[in-house]
Amino acid sequence: MQPQISFEFFPPRNVEGTFRLWDAVQVLAPLDPSFVSVTYGAGGTTRDLTRDVVATLHKHSGLRTAAHLTCVNATREETLAVAQEFAKAGVKDIVALRGDPPKGENSFTAHPDGFANSVELIEALADTGDFTIRVGAYPDKHPEAADMQADIDWLKRKLDAGATEALTQFFFEAETFLRFRDACAKAGIDKQIVPGILPIENWKGARNFATRCGTTIPSWVDDAFAKAERDGREDLLATAICTELCSDLIDEGVDKLHFYTLNRPELTRDVCFALGVTPKVKLEHVA
Repeated sequence: MQPQISFEFFPPRNVEGTFRLWDAVQVLAPLDPSFVSVTYGAGGTTRDLTRDVVATLHKHSGLRTAAHLTCVNATREETLAVAQEFAKAGVKDIVALRGDPPKGENSFTAHPDGFANSVELIEALADTGDFTIRVGAYPDKHPEAADMQADIDWLKRKLDAGATEALTQFFFEAETFLRFRDACAKAGIDKQIVPGILPIENWKGARNFATRCGTTIPSWVDDAFAKAERDGREDLLATAICTELCSDLIDEGVDKLHFYTLNRPELTRDVCFALGVTPKVKLEHVA
């Protein structure tokens, strides 16, 4: 079974980053993703860039494009105004998130006139009737959650508020996602939960990110990359680990995969090829 795939990109911060983003889109668009998403920087720092990239991708690439939208550092009116800009540009998909706190701050503090949390944001977006709404999910306990059940209860609230699908944080072992999927079903969640997949371009960076977001790091992954680095085979190992993870998920009935590309498309492309996902369309006009 070939899975449906989708890709996440982040908005560029400079000219070099712009070329890298468009190169990534050119490489991955022929794989016919069901959608692509564009992130929001911590603290809403890339709000304008996200808006511009989403509008451009939607207009010129032919790809169904989802915009990330957060509650950070903005009033309700400002946040919904950004959403309406997306709608006017023809973008009808939003990934609704509370958002990370601004750099230098340890915890989220709601704007006095803003949304207090992601559930309030989702409810307001759903009330407009303009969007398909996706949300985040955490197969490992979120650092701010009391326990896994609290994470699952909060996910159910987000889906009940009007979201149609959840995209998970990345993880390293299929069993992590499968246990989470079972626990969500037991809690009465019947909407689709799509595993988020991180092809490991740089183990040190991936490891640091996993530590910050509470993702469990199996000792065997640490050991494997330590050996691969000595032999200069990190890319081969990364491709093998990611392909095996995806294959195990597919064997367990998973039919959608969401790849965190980090705007570096080659490893994601190679994993998709290994899964039998081959080019279907040609992207001609991206500018």
